[in-house]
Amino acid sequence: MRYGIFADVHSNSEAFHAVIDSLKKENIDTYVSIGDIVGYGAEPSYCIELTKKITDKVIAGNHDLAAAGVFTTSYFNDYAKEAILWTKNILSAKEASYLKALKYIYENKDITAVHGSLNEPREFHYILSTSQALATFGLMKTEVCFTGHSHLPLISAKTHKGVSFLPDQKVTIKKGVSYIINVGSVGQPRDGDPRASFAIFDTKTSYVEIKRVPYDIKKAAGKILAAGLPQVLAARLGEGR
Repeated sequence: MRYGIFADVHSNSEAFHAVIDSLKKENIDTYVSIGDIVGYGAEPSYCIELTKKITDKVIAGNHDLAAAGVFTTSYFNDYAKEAILWTKNILSAKEASYLKALKYIYENKDITAVHGSLNEPREFHYILSTSQALATFGLMKTEVCFTGHSHLPLISAKTHKGVSFLPDQKVTIKKGVSYIINVGSVGQPRDGDPRASFAIFDTKTSYVEIKRVPYDIKKAAGKILAAGLPQVLAARLGEGR
């Protein structure tokens, strides 16, 4: 089985199309979307429909639920709040209902997927430290758990010696080792690399790789500005932050 796994599209259709086009060349069997289809960008409805066309394996992100009116924006920054309010006004009732109905965790025999963390998944905690990783490792039923939310591609591994954060963006899954793999963001990377990020997991070879693909950032930024969304949301795309 070959999985194509992506997160944090954030209403960026240019980045989303670039990722899908890249995944089409990878003989993917199953696509998994792990949260935040909407928010920040200018094309929430389009990105929802595109997600629905390629997979029914979709889990909720905090921006998805905020746009559906069922999650607080109290800890969002002002730009994120403004984008959520704009998105709420754009979405149809059917689209909002779709987001509202999304589950928090996807799990099968091969993988677990959650937007933030497995501990208190409804609270959308980040996994950026050893203690945060341990909280999710302790709840995993599969060897591999895929996450998003931080927009930072990152692989962590747990052995009997403890937790380590791996320097590479690819790993061969070893027996007796657990892995948390943050696939990064399709539509708004924040690691200094503006290219869209996603992951491929091949269960036959036990190989996972976080991959990057360029997209038309200028066009995506132009749509944000044309929609009247905050200028910073357009500018940050080119900076990967």
